[in-house]
Amino acid sequence: MAPPSGQSTSSTAAAVGAQIRRRREQRGMSGSELARRAGLSKATLSQLEAGKGNPTIETLDALAIALRIPLTDLLTRDTDPGPVFVAGTDLAEDEVGRELLRRISSGHSLEIWRLRMPAHTELAGVPHATGTVEHLLVATGRLTAGPTDSPRLLGAGDLLAFAGDAPHIYRTDTEPADVTVVIASPIVS
Repeated sequence: MAPPSGQSTSSTAAAVGAQIRRRREQRGMSGSELARRAGLSKATLSQLEAGKGNPTIETLDALAIALRIPLTDLLTRDTDPGPVFVAGTDLAEDEVGRELLRRISSGHSLEIWRLRMPAHTELAGVPHATGTVEHLLVATGRLTAGPTDSPRLLGAGDLLAFAGDAPHIYRTDTEPADVTVVIASPIVS
């Protein structure tokens, strides 16, 4: 059965609608407030957030400006794949390696930390703001880290990205670890 005229059930419309709603909620903004700031009716905004309709670029641009984010943030499909693990790779001697490990969309505040832990140490990670993602890149050593209910053993060169807004841990065993931590938190205006 086809959707009613003027309504779309495409996965793109659903993804854009989910982004609009997610970004609005991250900012603690009501639907009425966002509609007013973007110059839209509340009904139009409701339809867009429900994944129904076919917004113009001008409409999406008005929403992005009202949300104070780049337009591309509304076009990104941010599905939560759960923790993302990227294994370290080996290089041949004298080989130069460049690898994209993880792309972080704009609309985030980034903090880069260096975490150095001695052997036989455990550290409980305090949950950050909603929507925060932590990225760990192990420089040296071994570390068990990630969500408290499903931590992962990481070695040198491994990358792990996980929801930082839930309880998480960092634990070393018999050797120390040197880890780069990138914390990406949604910008709330």
